[in-house]
Amino acid sequence: MFEEVAQTLEAEGATARKMFGHRCLMVSGKGFAVDYHDDIVIKLDEPDHARAMALEDSHLFEPMAGRPMKQWVQVSPEHAEDWLDLARAGMEYVDRLNS
Repeated sequence: MFEEVAQTLEAEGATARKMFGHRCLMVSGKGFAVDYHDDIVIKLDEPDHARAMALEDSHLFEPMAGRPMKQWVQVSPEHAEDWLDLARAGMEYVDRLNS
């Protein structure tokens, strides 16, 4: 599932690398989506952040217990149909931050 998102967004200018030891998509040298244990983790701003958090089983990414990353939302494969749209929103957000 992440692979399909990666292929589409690489065609739109993203690059694939490693981040947090996992496959990651980057734009402008900054990560915006991570393949994390079958879930996708995406850096988002409002209103996309709230939309992602509203999906069942979605939560803030917390790679170390007690230290959630406030802008990063972890979305399960149950919502794979939303991954591309959310990842594209993350790509646009991170690209704007670094322009």
